[in-house]
Amino acid sequence: MGSMTSKPWLLFVLLLILSCYTACFSVAGNTLSAGQSLSESDTLLSQGSKFELGFFSPGSSSKIYLCIWYKKFDVKDIVWVANRENPLSNPSSLRLDLSEDGNLLLFGSSSNIPFWLTNLTFPGSNLTEAVLRDDGNFVLRDRSNPSTIFWESFDHPTDTWLPGAKLGVDKVTGKPQQLISWKNKEDPAPGVFSFGLDPNGSNQYFLEWNRSQIYWSSGVWNGKTHAFAFVPEMKANDIFDFSFVSNENGRYFTYSLSDPSILAKFVMMPTGHIQQLSWMSGPWQWNLFWSQPKDQSDVYGLCGAFGVYRENFSSPCECLKGFEPFSTNYTSLNDWSGGCVRKSPLQCENNTYANGKKDWFMKIPILRLPDNSKASTSATNCEVACMNNCYCTAYAYNSSGYCVIWEAALLNVQQLSDGGEIGNNIYLRLAADERQSTKGKKWKVWVAVLIPTTGLILCLFICFSIKGKLKRIGEKASNNNILLFDFDTELDAINEEMNTNNNMKKREKDFELPLFSYESVSIATNNFLVVNKLGEGGYGPVYKGKLLKGQEIAVKMLSKRSGQGIEEFRNETILIAKLQHRNLVRILGCCIERDEKILIYEYMPNQSLDVYLFDPIRKKMLAWETRVHIIEGIAQGLLYLHQYSRLRIIHRDLKPSNILLDSEMNPKISDFGMARIVGGNETEANTNRIVGT
Repeated sequence: MGSMTSKPWLLFVLLLILSCYTACFSVAGNTLSAGQSLSESDTLLSQGSKFELGFFSPGSSSKIYLCIWYKKFDVKDIVWVANRENPLSNPSSLRLDLSEDGNLLLFGSSSNIPFWLTNLTFPGSNLTEAVLRDDGNFVLRDRSNPSTIFWESFDHPTDTWLPGAKLGVDKVTGKPQQLISWKNKEDPAPGVFSFGLDPNGSNQYFLEWNRSQIYWSSGVWNGKTHAFAFVPEMKANDIFDFSFVSNENGRYFTYSLSDPSILAKFVMMPTGHIQQLSWMSGPWQWNLFWSQPKDQSDVYGLCGAFGVYRENFSSPCECLKGFEPFSTNYTSLNDWSGGCVRKSPLQCENNTYANGKKDWFMKIPILRLPDNSKASTSATNCEVACMNNCYCTAYAYNSSGYCVIWEAALLNVQQLSDGGEIGNNIYLRLAADERQSTKGKKWKVWVAVLIPTTGLILCLFICFSIKGKLKRIGEKASNNNILLFDFDTELDAINEEMNTNNNMKKREKDFELPLFSYESVSIATNNFLVVNKLGEGGYGPVYKGKLLKGQEIAVKMLSKRSGQGIEEFRNETILIAKLQHRNLVRILGCCIERDEKILIYEYMPNQSLDVYLFDPIRKKMLAWETRVHIIEGIAQGLLYLHQYSRLRIIHRDLKPSNILLDSEMNPKISDFGMARIVGGNETEANTNRIVGT
């Protein structure tokens, strides 16, 4: 001991060796090696300290994302998000792993199911490493040959295009590389606006709403001037060097900077604009180089369904008369993609509502008419034609004096300023409750003064009558609007009523599912947005929806091209509604409107069993305990159907895609369109046609 104290330099050397040894086995620098993990407090820093990768929660949100951001900014400026559609919530359990087979896996709970993964199928190798490069590109590469890249974040952009990255069309996979905006400043989930190269072959970029409606074009690329036809700002700069590449692998643009000390980026904004920004020197603040479209009113669908854009207002969006925001939480963040919903259902949607009073039309002046109108009859019958069509939401007269009507949500409605171009009047269909009638009020006052006794009795009668009617109306309206429906309390109450001894007769009847309006179902799925599509089977497409209280649902729509029809639809609504078991999917309601047949189910976040069984990466994540648990659950569900349910049922279409998995990997049998009821004492049944898969 004395020799150690007499030689303090020896103690220093030992501590230095120990610290170096520890560093060799911890995550540090810009590299994640096979077998290593990145936890909540860890980050990767690019070699030149320009970019950093780690976990981040935007704004006041509690959701956690794996992101890349500029290192030296005071506020984290995000340029890439890995799990933008599947946020994490538990900081203590999240981690990014580089597996032994060379894949990146992002975990956020005790479950071994990743929230995000690279999903590469090349032969596994412990020589694979993940590196954050100084250009902001996060790559998987061969450690023995760094030029061999297996995967890179530049091929999967979110809302930002950095120098050196490609933005175009991959001819091998057929997939576009495009920028998709955040929903709002606190939610990096895919928004409704996108920026991408024309998939039809021309060398120009388009801005699109909902991946379908083009509202701006860059114009064709001019190789001589190195600029797009409709972006003249590009001609007068010597900072950005753009180039176009077209070969057997793809068509894309890329760009570089003349000065490596300059920072630059393109960003697809939640407001629907594409912006080119740069930073040269001085304060860490971006300088706007150019932004398109120049006029905010040229952004299509900015205010969502039944929202109206107003010129020269600090808050440009508001709801039309008789409507209210789908979510005030979203609109407070200037996110109007959810649009507006009716305050009161239309009379034609519910004959008992508003005392049977007819809908009416309100005139709204100086409007730029929305798109997607349909030609109607002569101008003299325009109002009548719209009133007699329950799907008609508004009508107007175009510049030629002809009548046009709208049969869906009004999109891209714009109210022009007084000094702007001459607008059109539109006649918006509203419920009777939205009309303010002063004549009725004066009549009630006159009766009360002239005949006080009769008036008093009449008032008492009306009060009690209205009280009972409002209660019934509230229940009916709640059932009609899926956004306001509380499935946990409402369905439990219905089940309890059905199971009481005093309601044995009701049990003999078909269980009445809640019926919802097409309009409210459409709003819940954000107008059946493409990014909300979960998949598609023989029945038709399935979309993810969200209610006002945050509950998630699955919306299954019968495709008109489907070979299945009303018989399968009736089967599914009646059978699943009568069956209650933890291993059968729960049906929440339906919609039969506008020739559409729609079923509403509980949402299954882990999708279907075939996603795991037939995927070479995901199937490795199913531990044997999980597999046995799934098998037992399916067996319990089938045993209930065949033996213990009130109806003995043969499914006839049981397959992995019809086994859904909830958040805890509990299996639930779904899709009863082909099912058949057999007698209580029967052990077999004959079928009249070939069914199933």
